[in-house]
Amino acid sequence: MKTHDKTSFGPQSGLSLIATILVCAVIAIATAVVLFILFQTEPEAQRETAVRKTAMLVDVVTAEKGDYRPEIIGLGRVEPAREVQLSPRVDGEIVEVAKAFRPGSHVSKGEVLVRIDPADYEIALAQRQSELLQAEADLRLEQGRQEVARQEFDLLRRETPGINRALVLREPQRQTAEANVKAARAAVDRARLDLERTRVRAPFDGQILRRDVNLGSQIEASMPIGRLVGTEAYWIFTTIPLRHTHWILPSNGGGANGSEVRVRNRSAWPEGSFRKGRVDRIIGAVDEETRLARILVTVADPLVREGSGDLPVLTLGTIVQCRIEAREIPDAVRLARANLRADDTVWVMKDGKLEIREVEVVFEDARHAYVTAGLEDGERIVTTDLSTVREGAALRLAETMEGDS
Repeated sequence: MKTHDKTSFGPQSGLSLIATILVCAVIAIATAVVLFILFQTEPEAQRETAVRKTAMLVDVVTAEKGDYRPEIIGLGRVEPAREVQLSPRVDGEIVEVAKAFRPGSHVSKGEVLVRIDPADYEIALAQRQSELLQAEADLRLEQGRQEVARQEFDLLRRETPGINRALVLREPQRQTAEANVKAARAAVDRARLDLERTRVRAPFDGQILRRDVNLGSQIEASMPIGRLVGTEAYWIFTTIPLRHTHWILPSNGGGANGSEVRVRNRSAWPEGSFRKGRVDRIIGAVDEETRLARILVTVADPLVREGSGDLPVLTLGTIVQCRIEAREIPDAVRLARANLRADDTVWVMKDGKLEIREVEVVFEDARHAYVTAGLEDGERIVTTDLSTVREGAALRLAETMEGDS
């Protein structure tokens, strides 16, 4: 039998394969042409042109020139301007304690606080007075003897050397008697003074902070019996940066001539409450721990004993905030510190464009910067933080504008 191979190709099959290949090639060429045309006609994005034509939305404030007094803020501790450790100058037993001699009470200058048993000192005074009487009597007797000696000497009428004449007239005896009288009088004064010192008095108007004795206590001279502080004024030792000291005016004891200070106890006083004080002195030494300059502030009538009862009372030992009024800065622009940019520059909107302006800052406090050069009155200062900062960038105002600085 004869067999036939079914997979063999004839002339017709070869023509079909060639036609298929040609069709695929034509489709590929057509696709390439279409893609080439699309890439050649694609629009280009004009990014630079878009940036130039789009103005940034900003808020501004108006620069206003004026005369300003900045504030220098420091912290300080309240301490008494006058303080004394009360102690007696004689020994003895306390037989009387004043009702006012207790912590928190106010006492007046010269007021008796405690009284020491005076019996021994009264006896001593009587003895000294008796000795004085005896010395005065001896002086009178010696004066009588000297008068008799002078009369006898005149009757003799003879010349004698000067030293012999003084002995004859009993000059040494009279001088000794006079010295004894003076010593006796001094002893009486001392005894009288010791008796007076049995009453311990307040040396000035003040407030009792501590009492260390009671009725019946046996005390010795110089033993502490209490602590008294003056209420006329308190001191506050505050610290500020050393570079700010030349902006402060001290009174040097001149009262109202020093820079004004607003004192606040933020942890204890109501919001808005403060006391006024004055810079007394700039202490010529820095704080050992902080290396800041030390300033002495004086606050009069700290316990409000003479002023308005609405004022808060200063408490010794508390930490308070001191806002010191610095010297006046004339013809300056005051900016919020947030509006002062890097390297002492300010963003100014002028003719719808951004200007990066270098300015001269003479002082900065906690909230403001004070500019004396580089800004003019009425110029508009940009307060908005910009993502793109470029000299000459187009700006436009926001619908809601901030108030002036």
